[in-house]
Amino acid sequence: MACDFLVIGGGIAGISAAAALAPLGRVVVLEAEAALAYHASGRSAALYEPRYGNPAVRALTAATGPRLRAVDGGVLSARGLMIVARADESEEFAADVASMGLHPIEAAEACALVPALDPAAVALAAHHPDAEDIDTDRLIQHLARAARAAGAEIRTGAPVLALARAGAGWLAETPAGAIGARTLVNAAGAWADRVAALGGVRPLGLVPHRRSIARIAAPGGADTRGWPMLFGPGERWYAKPDAGALIVSPADEDPAEPHDAWPDDLVLAEGLARWQAVARHPVTRPLATWAGLRTFAPDRALVIGPDPAAAGFFWLAGQGGYGFQTSLGAAALLADLVAGRAPDLDPALVAALSPARFG
Repeated sequence: MACDFLVIGGGIAGISAAAALAPLGRVVVLEAEAALAYHASGRSAALYEPRYGNPAVRALTAATGPRLRAVDGGVLSARGLMIVARADESEEFAADVASMGLHPIEAAEACALVPALDPAAVALAAHHPDAEDIDTDRLIQHLARAARAAGAEIRTGAPVLALARAGAGWLAETPAGAIGARTLVNAAGAWADRVAALGGVRPLGLVPHRRSIARIAAPGGADTRGWPMLFGPGERWYAKPDAGALIVSPADEDPAEPHDAWPDDLVLAEGLARWQAVARHPVTRPLATWAGLRTFAPDRALVIGPDPAAAGFFWLAGQGGYGFQTSLGAAALLADLVAGRAPDLDPALVAALSPARFG
């Protein structure tokens, strides 16, 4: 079997790439797991935050925002973001306020916005309304439908067993047989460097990092729906309303090998303790816990574009914690580069995202 574009990975990167590439030719997506968005994409905090990340990430986020507001009638909804800090955390708090362009507010106002906060513990607060929730499942499903409607084939339970050059293209071996393609897109998330090595392409130094999350009951039985997402200074923890409950994370970033991640109980306990330090209500036990892998390039910007030494091999990797909020801008850039079109982005940004930046 042959296709024009073979996309390895069925998370938000791979599915958005499939939807963007399908109008250009025949697309086949290979996802090793039994379902799409199984790993990092299925374990996201699902926030669109235009002030989050380094300059390259922020620029790509800005390119994605209008598309998220338009796709499927819009997949964003109001949330807001607030940082709260104790008096002894004033330096980190000030640095976060400056870097993210937040508006300082009185501690009493913060406690009014989120009644679960302890007025005796919260000394500093800052807020902005621009952060929004992303309906991640709706986005994934819309992109999968759009890709299929344009002729793409999406295969789950289809790991790549071997990968090699085949003439001017690539040949991937799967349990169901071989697939040839003239262009390969490596959107394999935490496994992206391994996929590259499988095909004899030099890995870029992508490193997965574990992020652990606990879901706890709504503090004091409160209605959490209108609360903003909460961060501690220096992003040492965060909390976010989630279907009538609250998810809390220590914002851990422990390097890990690619795997189906699980949380570390001690790390989660540390994160819950950081939340507890500014909260009024004790945390008894989590309702659920999980973990995901956020994969970063050495400079923490995404990697998008053709490999400088392997013809027909394109990278769409290194999303870190920014996969959904950069997804549609990243896919549009990839499609432009694959098609040989001039991207609708600043050339300096395109260069900052290119795999060629690693030499």
